This record gives sequence, structure tokens and C-alpha cells, in this order.
Amino acid sequence: MLKIYTLSNCDSCRAAVKWLRARGVAFSEHAIRETPPTAAELRAMLAAHGGELRRLFNTSGRDYRDQKLGEKLPGLAPAAALALLASNGNLVKRPFLIGGDRALVGFDAETWAAAFSRP
Repeated sequence: MLKIYTLSNCDSCRAAVKWLRARGVAFSEHAIRETPPTAAELRAMLAAHGGELRRLFNTSGRDYRDQKLGEKLPGLAPAAALALLASNGNLVKRPFLIGGDRALVGFDAETWAAAFSRP
């Protein structure tokens, strides 16, 4: 089963959920602030994105800026970065969709269509 982590007032999240529903895709929706992705889900997403940690972070968010993660991230060990993400859903880029062989972060209709056109 696919899991999508969203924030209720996020336009990209609403667009992603609408996109999934329009295509009849079964999923469970989770509030990213209250229940951030697990460490295992974050590791799977990181692997799917070639180990590019920055892709998993909400770089435009206040928490990211307040913690000066733009400066710290390059020197941060992957385990430490994933622990930060797992402990603070505000830091995670959204929407965050994981399950089966799919691992998508952020919403781009073309990218999602390509991911869902694979068997």
C-alpha cells in the first residue's frame, strides 16, 4: 500500500492527492507534522534519489532556515540528517510518497505519471 505524507495547507500536497484519486490509486494519507516518515522510509527515499540528502529536505521551510541546515547539511552524516528528518516532519519535503517500488518526493505531474506508468 502506498503511503503519502502531506500537510493540509500545502498546495502541492493537495494536487498530489487529487492526482492519485483521479487515477484510482489506493493510498493512505498521513499528516507529516504529526507522523513524519520513519527512518526506514527515509532511507528508502534517500536510496531512490541516489543518496542526495538535500532532495529530502523542505529547503524553503522556516525550520530548515532557522537551523541553518543549508550551511550544515553538506557536513552532516547521512544518519544524522535522517534522524533530523524523522524527528521533525516540517523538515521533510512534501508530498512524500513511498510504497512498493515507488519513492517520490515533491509533486510534479510528469514525474509522477512516469513513475506510475511502470509496471
